[in-house]
Amino acid sequence: MLREKLKDYNVILASGSPRRQQFFKDLDINFSIQLKEIDEIFPPELKGREITDYLSVLKSKAFKNLTEKDLLITSDTIVWLENKALGKPKNNAEAFKMLRSLSNKKHEVITSICIKSKHFNKVIHDITTVSFKKLTDEEINYYIENYKPLDKAGAYGIQEWIGYIAIENIEGSYFNVVGLPVHKLYKELMNL
Repeated sequence: MLREKLKDYNVILASGSPRRQQFFKDLDINFSIQLKEIDEIFPPELKGREITDYLSVLKSKAFKNLTEKDLLITSDTIVWLENKALGKPKNNAEAFKMLRSLSNKKHEVITSICIKSKHFNKVIHDITTVSFKKLTDEEINYYIENYKPLDKAGAYGIQEWIGYIAIENIEGSYFNVVGLPVHKLYKELMNL
Protein backbone atom coordinates (compact mmCIF):
# COMPACT_ATOMS: atom_id res chain seq x y z
CA MET A 1 0.00 0.00 0.00
CA LEU A 2 2.72 2.48 0.91
CA ARG A 3 4.71 1.70 -2.25
CA GLU A 4 1.76 2.95 -4.32
CA LYS A 5 1.00 5.87 -1.99
CA LEU A 6 4.62 7.09 -2.08
CA LYS A 7 5.35 6.39 -5.76
CA ASP A 8 5.78 10.11 -6.55
CA TYR A 9 8.25 10.61 -3.70
CA ASN A 10 11.95 9.96 -3.37
CA VAL A 11 11.87 8.53 0.17
CA ILE A 12 15.12 9.03 2.09
CA LEU A 13 15.73 7.19 5.34
CA ALA A 14 18.49 8.96 7.26
CA SER A 15 19.30 6.10 9.61
CA GLY A 16 22.12 3.61 9.87
CA SER A 17 19.99 1.37 12.08
CA PRO A 18 19.56 -2.06 10.48
CA ARG A 19 16.31 -2.44 12.43
CA ARG A 20 14.80 0.76 10.98
CA GLN A 21 15.97 -0.19 7.50
CA GLN A 22 14.28 -3.60 7.86
CA PHE A 23 11.03 -1.93 8.96
CA PHE A 24 11.03 0.14 5.77
CA LYS A 25 11.61 -3.00 3.67
CA ASP A 26 8.84 -4.82 5.54
CA LEU A 27 6.46 -1.90 4.93
CA ASP A 28 7.24 -2.31 1.20
CA ILE A 29 8.57 1.23 0.83
CA ASN A 30 10.98 2.15 -1.98
CA PHE A 31 13.68 4.15 -0.19
CA SER A 32 17.31 5.11 -0.22
CA ILE A 33 19.59 5.44 2.79
CA GLN A 34 21.52 8.66 3.23
CA LEU A 35 23.59 9.32 6.32
CA LYS A 36 25.01 12.60 7.57
CA GLU A 37 27.22 12.86 10.62
CA ILE A 38 25.79 15.03 13.36
CA ASP A 39 26.69 15.50 17.00
CA GLU A 40 23.67 14.24 18.92
CA ILE A 41 23.90 16.93 21.58
CA PHE A 42 20.76 18.45 23.06
CA PRO A 43 20.14 21.31 25.50
CA PRO A 44 20.35 19.97 29.07
CA GLU A 45 16.97 21.42 30.09
CA LEU A 46 15.11 19.13 27.65
CA LYS A 47 13.23 16.17 29.15
CA GLY A 48 11.82 12.93 27.74
CA ARG A 49 10.22 13.33 24.32
CA GLU A 50 11.56 16.89 24.02
CA ILE A 51 14.99 15.26 23.58
CA THR A 52 13.96 12.83 20.84
CA ASP A 53 11.84 15.49 19.09
CA TYR A 54 14.84 17.85 19.14
CA LEU A 55 17.31 15.22 17.89
CA SER A 56 15.08 13.92 15.10
CA VAL A 57 14.65 17.51 13.83
CA LEU A 58 18.38 18.20 14.28
CA LYS A 59 19.17 15.16 12.09
CA SER A 60 16.78 16.48 9.41
CA LYS A 61 18.50 19.89 9.36
CA ALA A 62 21.67 18.27 7.98
CA PHE A 63 19.76 17.80 4.69
CA LYS A 64 19.76 21.29 3.19
CA ASN A 65 18.84 20.80 -0.47
CA LEU A 66 15.71 18.67 -0.62
CA THR A 67 14.03 18.58 -4.01
CA GLU A 68 10.27 18.80 -4.68
CA LYS A 69 10.02 15.00 -4.69
CA ASP A 70 12.18 14.26 -1.63
CA LEU A 71 10.60 12.91 1.54
CA LEU A 72 13.14 12.68 4.35
CA ILE A 73 12.60 10.56 7.45
CA THR A 74 14.83 10.91 10.50
CA SER A 75 14.37 9.36 13.90
CA ASP A 76 15.82 9.19 17.39
CA THR A 77 15.24 6.83 20.31
CA ILE A 78 16.19 7.14 23.98
CA VAL A 79 15.59 5.14 27.11
CA TRP A 80 14.19 7.45 29.79
CA LEU A 81 14.95 6.27 33.34
CA GLU A 82 14.45 8.26 36.53
CA ASN A 83 14.40 11.62 34.73
CA LYS A 84 17.56 10.82 32.76
CA ALA A 85 18.18 9.89 29.11
CA LEU A 86 20.14 6.76 28.31
CA GLY A 87 21.53 6.84 24.80
CA LYS A 88 23.93 4.37 23.22
CA PRO A 89 26.74 3.15 25.48
CA LYS A 90 30.29 4.06 24.46
CA ASN A 91 31.82 0.81 25.71
CA ASN A 92 31.06 -2.43 27.57
CA ALA A 93 31.55 -0.83 31.00
CA GLU A 94 28.96 1.83 30.20
CA ALA A 95 26.60 -0.84 28.79
CA PHE A 96 26.96 -2.79 32.05
CA LYS A 97 26.20 0.32 34.10
CA MET A 98 23.10 1.08 32.00
CA LEU A 99 21.73 -2.46 32.24
CA ARG A 100 22.43 -2.55 35.98
CA SER A 101 20.45 0.73 36.33
CA LEU A 102 17.48 -0.75 34.37
CA SER A 103 17.43 -3.92 36.51
CA ASN A 104 14.24 -4.42 38.54
CA LYS A 105 12.73 -1.12 37.34
CA LYS A 106 10.33 0.40 34.83
CA HIS A 107 11.59 2.78 32.16
CA GLU A 108 10.22 4.47 29.07
CA VAL A 109 11.44 4.02 25.52
CA ILE A 110 10.77 7.19 23.55
CA THR A 111 11.11 7.47 19.77
CA SER A 112 10.49 10.55 17.67
CA ILE A 113 10.21 10.62 13.89
CA CYS A 114 10.66 13.73 11.75
CA ILE A 115 9.00 13.59 8.32
CA LYS A 116 10.29 16.42 6.16
CA SER A 117 9.81 17.64 2.61
CA LYS A 118 10.61 20.92 0.91
CA HIS A 119 7.19 22.22 2.04
CA PHE A 120 6.52 20.71 5.46
CA ASN A 121 8.12 19.29 8.56
CA LYS A 122 6.16 17.06 10.96
CA VAL A 123 7.35 15.40 14.16
CA ILE A 124 5.55 12.48 15.80
CA HIS A 125 6.58 10.40 18.80
CA ASP A 126 5.66 7.31 20.75
CA ILE A 127 6.33 6.21 24.33
CA THR A 128 6.40 2.62 25.58
CA THR A 129 6.84 1.60 29.23
CA VAL A 130 9.09 -1.42 29.80
CA SER A 131 9.49 -3.40 33.05
CA PHE A 132 12.71 -5.30 33.68
CA LYS A 133 13.18 -8.15 36.15
CA LYS A 134 16.14 -8.11 38.54
CA LEU A 135 19.21 -8.95 36.48
CA THR A 136 22.30 -10.72 37.80
CA ASP A 137 25.78 -9.49 36.92
CA GLU A 138 26.31 -12.82 35.15
CA GLU A 139 23.24 -12.25 32.92
CA ILE A 140 24.33 -8.71 32.09
CA ASN A 141 27.87 -9.79 31.20
CA TYR A 142 26.60 -12.72 29.12
CA TYR A 143 24.34 -10.41 27.14
CA ILE A 144 27.01 -7.74 26.53
CA GLU A 145 29.63 -10.28 25.44
CA ASN A 146 27.33 -12.28 23.16
CA TYR A 147 25.07 -9.58 21.69
CA LYS A 148 27.30 -6.47 21.53
CA PRO A 149 24.54 -3.91 22.31
CA LEU A 150 26.67 -0.77 21.88
CA ASP A 151 24.49 0.46 18.97
CA LYS A 152 21.30 0.44 21.03
CA ALA A 153 19.75 3.07 23.30
CA GLY A 154 19.84 1.85 26.88
CA ALA A 155 22.29 -0.92 25.86
CA TYR A 156 19.63 -3.47 24.97
CA GLY A 157 17.50 -4.81 22.18
CA ILE A 158 14.07 -6.14 23.18
CA GLN A 159 14.21 -8.55 20.22
CA GLU A 160 17.40 -10.18 21.56
CA TRP A 161 18.20 -12.62 24.39
CA ILE A 162 17.88 -9.95 27.09
CA GLY A 163 14.33 -9.22 25.96
CA TYR A 164 13.42 -12.89 26.25
CA ILE A 165 14.72 -13.31 29.78
CA ALA A 166 14.45 -9.87 31.40
CA ILE A 167 11.36 -8.03 30.17
CA GLU A 168 8.37 -8.82 32.33
CA ASN A 169 5.90 -6.35 30.84
CA ILE A 170 5.52 -3.70 28.17
CA GLU A 171 2.81 -1.07 27.89
CA GLY A 172 2.64 0.30 24.37
CA SER A 173 4.25 -0.55 21.03
CA TYR A 174 6.78 -3.38 20.91
CA PHE A 175 8.14 -2.00 17.61
CA ASN A 176 8.76 1.38 19.25
CA VAL A 177 11.12 -0.40 21.67
CA VAL A 178 12.87 -2.06 18.70
CA GLY A 179 13.43 1.47 17.36
CA LEU A 180 10.47 2.74 15.33
CA PRO A 181 6.76 3.16 16.10
CA VAL A 182 5.84 1.65 12.75
CA HIS A 183 2.07 2.00 13.25
CA LYS A 184 2.39 5.78 13.70
CA LEU A 185 4.77 6.18 10.76
CA TYR A 186 2.41 4.16 8.53
CA LYS A 187 -0.56 6.36 9.52
CA GLU A 188 1.35 9.59 8.80
CA LEU A 189 2.62 8.38 5.43
CA MET A 190 -0.85 7.18 4.41
CA ASN A 191 -2.20 10.65 5.28
CA LEU A 192 0.24 12.48 2.97
